[in-house]
Amino acid sequence: MKILVINAGSSSIKFKLLEMPSEILHCEGMVERIGAKNALLKYSKGDKHLEATMEVLTHKVALEKITGYLLDREIGVISDTREIDAVGHRVVHGGNRYSKTTLIDREVKDQIREFSPLAPLHNPHNLEGILMTEQVFPMAKQVAVFDTAFHQTMPVKARKYAIPNVFYAHHGIQAYGFHGTSHKYVSERAMDYMKHPKAKLVTIHLGNGCSITAVSGGKSMAHSLGFAPSNGLIMGSRSGDIDHSIIFYMVEGLGYSLKEVNRILTNESGMLGLTGNGDLRDIEARAENGDAECILALEMNAYRIKKYIGAYAAVMNGLDAIVFTAGIGENSSKIRKLVCCDMEYLGIVLNNASNNSRSKDLREIQTDHSKVKVLVIPTKEELEIAKQAYQLLV
Repeated sequence: MKILVINAGSSSIKFKLLEMPSEILHCEGMVERIGAKNALLKYSKGDKHLEATMEVLTHKVALEKITGYLLDREIGVISDTREIDAVGHRVVHGGNRYSKTTLIDREVKDQIREFSPLAPLHNPHNLEGILMTEQVFPMAKQVAVFDTAFHQTMPVKARKYAIPNVFYAHHGIQAYGFHGTSHKYVSERAMDYMKHPKAKLVTIHLGNGCSITAVSGGKSMAHSLGFAPSNGLIMGSRSGDIDHSIIFYMVEGLGYSLKEVNRILTNESGMLGLTGNGDLRDIEARAENGDAECILALEMNAYRIKKYIGAYAAVMNGLDAIVFTAGIGENSSKIRKLVCCDMEYLGIVLNNASNNSRSKDLREIQTDHSKVKVLVIPTKEELEIAKQAYQLLV
């Protein structure tokens, strides 16, 4: 079964065409920096690797570019769209309606649209990917894999907010959790690698969107993102945790509308708001050259992560390993070093030489006398999505 996986993030689209259940990879690629004139498109087929910089201002344009590569006579992998049996889509917010992988129909699309205000940087792009692939691959089954599903195991005490009960009981206001596909994949890899099915883990997904999860025995117990994917860690353009009194002050004291405040906290804050740049690679380069704003932003970013690691170790009454994953988690030795420094009390001691390794495989980066393992595990959300789609359809 040929399954095309579309993983549309807030500023990127990753894609893979996989043969299931053999997991043979036909091609893969991604479009980064969507919305910019210097967006980067990568495409790989076997030993052929292409890379191009171009203007890609919308997710729709990015999807059109991807489809063109798949069908290209020289570098493509299909000659007819009917060769695609299914398209698996990452969908960020499924609310309390969807806790499992689901075949997409009109009702599902309406629900994804309905949940869009809760995930404004993601659900609209997820839905756009669904609508476009329905047109391009009309014979393929469309499958939604929800980010929120993995976190259904969080106990009520971890997902319920301290507001009147009616909002939880009748309006579904609770912490749902996100990046579930990634946290599920890397936590399972970590447990298999450690041969410890009851391991207490803190999995740290760091990309343009960031989240951190307490995973005990393979189950999500606590998670930094809540009702919508906006709180918790400092992200590319999202503020993460913020005193809600600031919102009222911005509206009542500074004259901003609620719509403007939402835009600021969602699209203009985080690392972008602190430095004027939302790309961590550029921020780290500026910090190396002594840029004080960028140095402080990196320190703030790491400080927030350290707070959550400590909190989640307390929640689980122990910690066997922390796991870094996703674009920043896998590639930024700087962030990993800032996070792990001065953590000896929790038994975390980083090996700088291992941390600076550019290996793309699962690896340990702690010292021999570190009580807690520090793992870097490349996330394979697309493979996890393909697995779940295949399991649904067979």
